[in-house]
Amino acid sequence: MSRPSASLRTAVVWEVLRDALDRRAGSAARETLDVLDTGGGTGSFAVPVARQGHRVTVVDPSPNALFGLERRAAEAGVAERVRGVQGDAHGLFEVAERGGYDVVLCHGVLEYVDDPAEGLRNVVDALRPEGGTLSLLAAGLGGAVVARALAGHFTEARLALTAPDGRWGEGDPMPRRFTPEQLTALVTATGMEVAAVHGVRVFTDLVPGALVDTEPDAQEALARLEAAASELPAFQSVATRLHILAELPASVG
Repeated sequence: MSRPSASLRTAVVWEVLRDALDRRAGSAARETLDVLDTGGGTGSFAVPVARQGHRVTVVDPSPNALFGLERRAAEAGVAERVRGVQGDAHGLFEVAERGGYDVVLCHGVLEYVDDPAEGLRNVVDALRPEGGTLSLLAAGLGGAVVARALAGHFTEARLALTAPDGRWGEGDPMPRRFTPEQLTALVTATGMEVAAVHGVRVFTDLVPGALVDTEPDAQEALARLEAAASELPAFQSVATRLHILAELPASVG
């Protein structure tokens, strides 16, 4: 079954991030921010951020992903504002500057690191001591449970629901999933203040792409539905992805 477009699946995150960038630029009294994108891959967020006029450093362990990033940035005309370096969250400061960024993106990283708390502390330490913004995106437990159950894999759904790491079995490609409460606790333990929590892809992963493509105005209607549901805790608990926006107070760091 095909899925709705990638742009629809990330629309909620991008809207929140774009507003956060504008606010951070205003508070820093600078039009151009220094942004770090950990695990940024081929630049699905880094390139749009650069289009907003900001400088972006992308850290990713995959040389192939970084090659794709370079090509995407060039095609978008923002190559001079995007820099890709090979690395990961564990050895972040071997390739990135500690305390050197206004905004840090940590999207799709905590699921894969051995110690999510340590990985997140590294990411937060990359923010400027005078204050910064964190955009955190990670796999949600509830969405996986619902998806396995709707596919008829009830035992796997129960295993994911009860397993400490939220995995449904040995064949599960995701190393770890989080509840909203777990992810929020990781953020606050770093000294950051949670500004907003959003559920991402609450319905989008369950809707056939053909339905969205063929029904008039369906994509726009689905996007509005996702945006409305994303802020409600009841729907965050069953989202495929969880997004947290957090702020580092000037007194921390």
